Amino acid sequence: QVQLVESGGGLVQPGGSLRLSCATSGFTVDNYAIAWFRQAPGKERAGVLCIGNSVRNTVFGDSAKGRFTIARHNVKNTVYLQMNNLKHEDTAVYLCSKARGSSCGSMSEQEFTSWGQGTQVTVSA
Repeated sequence: QVQLVESGGGLVQPGGSLRLSCATSGFTVDNYAIAWFRQAPGKERAGVLCIGNSVRNTVFGDSAKGRFTIARHNVKNTVYLQMNNLKHEDTAVYLCSKARGSSCGSMSEQEFTSWGQGTQVTVSA
């Protein structure tokens, strides 16, 4: 049974950092692309960052460029999202997801078939 469980969200001040974790089970994490998406109130879900089974296959959403990084720990079956220099507009529920295959492609939602429940990130002074 495929499972993804996010953790690490919380309240952080603007300019601060958070590291989100996505603990996976039921599949071999380095065989699939794993992505982080986020959804803010009243907005559509948007791709943040994706890592494929090759370190060269990393896809950045516009919000992540220059501030966020993604890493995978194959032994722990966990994918991390490191977020730095957080802004108010980063406030959202962050969800991790597993792709159909090993490539991120264009990080289209339709390519991701399993989802976690999400973790809330709130950026506020």
